Formats: sequence, structure tokens, C-alpha cells
Amino acid sequence: MSKANNGMRAEYRREDLGKGVRGKYLARVSKGTNLVLLNEQVAKAFPTTEAVNEALMGLLTLTEKTARITRRSSGRAKARR
Repeated sequence: MSKANNGMRAEYRREDLGKGVRGKYLARVSKGTNLVLLNEQVAKAFPTTEAVNEALMGLLTLTEKTARITRRSSGRAKARR
């Protein structure tokens, strides 16, 4: 598994890889696309982009509601002292 001077493994030949296209994914990356690797169990539970986004948006909504409740209740506790 030695690498040639160009950093590629000896079993790969540059001509087998085809012609590269510079900036092929620039527009997609410029949009701010994020790549996230999911745990295998999570990927099975949420198999599509839509399923993942729906679950995360639900979690965000829940945390926002919980944060408001926590802020309100901690304010009352200080007033009682």
C-alpha cells in the first residue's frame, strides 16, 4: 500500500480516474450545503432528508418552548427569595 510521489496509491493510475472538472460543485457548496454523517441507527430511523429535517425542527420547537418555561420559572424562584 505504498503511495507514489503524487499521494495516490500505487494501484491507482491517474488516467483511470478520468478528466477532472474544476469547480464542479462550487454552486452547491456556495449555497451553504452541510454534510452530516449520521450514526447507523439514526440513519435507519430517519432514512430521508425530509425525515431528518422534520425531526430536528420538532426538537428545535420543543427546546424553544422549554427554554421559555425554564426562564419564566427561574424568574419566579428569584422573586420568592
